[in-house]
Amino acid sequence: MAKRRRSKKRGGGIKISLDRQLDILGIFLMALAGITILSFLSATRGSLTEWWLHLLQQVFGWGVYVVPFGMGTVGFWLLVRRFERRPELSWEKTVGAVLLFLTALAAFHLFSFAADPELLAAQGGGGGYLGWLISQTLVSGVGKVGAFVAVLSLMITALILLSGLSMVEMGQLLRRGWLRLVDFYRYRFGSFKMKPPPTVADEERQPMRFIERFMPSAAGPSGDQVEPSARPPLPPQRSSLLPRIIGGPSPEWRLPAIGEILEDSLEQEISQAEIRARVKIIEETLASFGVTAKVVEVNQGPTVTQFGVEPGYVEHRDSSGRIKRVKIKVSKISSLANDLALALAASPIRIEAPVPGRPIVGIEVPNSEPSLVALRSVMESEAFRQVDSKLKIALGQDVSGQAVVADLATMPHLLIAGATGSGKSVCINSIVACLLCNNTPATLRLLMIDPKMVELTNYNGIPHLIRPVVVELEEVVKVLKWTTKEMDRRYRLFAEAGSRNIENHNEGLVAQGKAPLPYIVVVIDELADLMMVSPDEVERSVCRIAQMARATGIHLVIATQR
Repeated sequence: MAKRRRSKKRGGGIKISLDRQLDILGIFLMALAGITILSFLSATRGSLTEWWLHLLQQVFGWGVYVVPFGMGTVGFWLLVRRFERRPELSWEKTVGAVLLFLTALAAFHLFSFAADPELLAAQGGGGGYLGWLISQTLVSGVGKVGAFVAVLSLMITALILLSGLSMVEMGQLLRRGWLRLVDFYRYRFGSFKMKPPPTVADEERQPMRFIERFMPSAAGPSGDQVEPSARPPLPPQRSSLLPRIIGGPSPEWRLPAIGEILEDSLEQEISQAEIRARVKIIEETLASFGVTAKVVEVNQGPTVTQFGVEPGYVEHRDSSGRIKRVKIKVSKISSLANDLALALAASPIRIEAPVPGRPIVGIEVPNSEPSLVALRSVMESEAFRQVDSKLKIALGQDVSGQAVVADLATMPHLLIAGATGSGKSVCINSIVACLLCNNTPATLRLLMIDPKMVELTNYNGIPHLIRPVVVELEEVVKVLKWTTKEMDRRYRLFAEAGSRNIENHNEGLVAQGKAPLPYIVVVIDELADLMMVSPDEVERSVCRIAQMARATGIHLVIATQR
């Protein structure tokens, strides 16, 4: 009989994939974190948990309470790491969190000023053995004073990495936090007396900067100064925060000339030789890839120059042998964007295929030296003059250098969004300057809200303001509620007069010899800061104003982070 060969089965160990190992590790860390937190809160502990807590306290000292939350966070991330909507964990924030924890342990030990730092670590105080090791290394290397400086510097570095903010932004954040803390103590303990809200009389007594640019003269016919007693008596004050705007007799205001308050700037233009060189490069580059095209026009803008390219024809024989001319596809030109950017040594370039309403393809190439677009040049343009509106605003220039203007009265409202440094504040100041140059306080009133306290506070004192620029976050809700009440009041006036909007209502008032209602523009800088203070009330008021206020002549201009 032939012997059957029996293959020997080799006993192999249990193989677990890396993903499962990480899942098991995540479960273990979360369970260990939960047991540690419960042990902190429980009065009775087992021998194992007692040993575990004693070990953690000796290693981390006063930072022992942060350790279980760190373990739980790492364990949670390990479990959800493969989810599509998992939380982002960048290396900057990870390094920042670890560095902040380690420097905090070292700071605990340094600022404890213990006679025997090692004994303090053995007793579970300060930063534990880990904080003692870091602090002793710094002290032996740079001395005690140098160790203090090094720890503070590392803490600031860790905060920058963890928060993603610059030093300036961190300073502004700390300043706002300090002001909120002071306001909290004001309201909670009454240790500071709050100033009463400004009344109409108080605002009129304040010196108004730039008022002489709008008023022809503050003197009477004989050249003498007008006495305060000669002013018309003020109406009785109401308990509301802001005065009601009804319209009434106003002084004869004089609008300043644009040249008196705005400076002009010289626009830099690209030389014709450089333009011809770029035209040649574009045509030769397209031809080298088999695309016949010709530059038929050039539009120079402040930041880019648009080259209008007309696609050519390509000849080929059909099945019968006849030669046919076929227009080159626009997609062939669009696909060569990177090659054109390389040939022109300009990146990035933008291809508009085709230009709306034109039989050409627009290739926008950045200028070597962008020119500054002055607000005065846009306001003096023909396009700005042709807009017949009190709320016309200048936005800038397009790619061909033509002025771009808009009418705030025809917009629902205006939202300016962008990252830090993208020009939101410049846009707001340009809009406000356009409104001030085209309206007197009799036709336009402004409400400005500036939580950062640095962007709009320079406008304090102009006669268009209903009240000084609002910088206290607690006052914002009151101002927005007053705006909604003013909107409702105007709608009641429209219903009584049978008017549909502010234009029809003002026409009726002028026909009766009465002063028209002024437009109200509410300018809000950094809406995100307001939403953190009172999100429900701010959102409710802003939404109500945005949905209903345009017909009453109340408009919103809001800037926020994108």
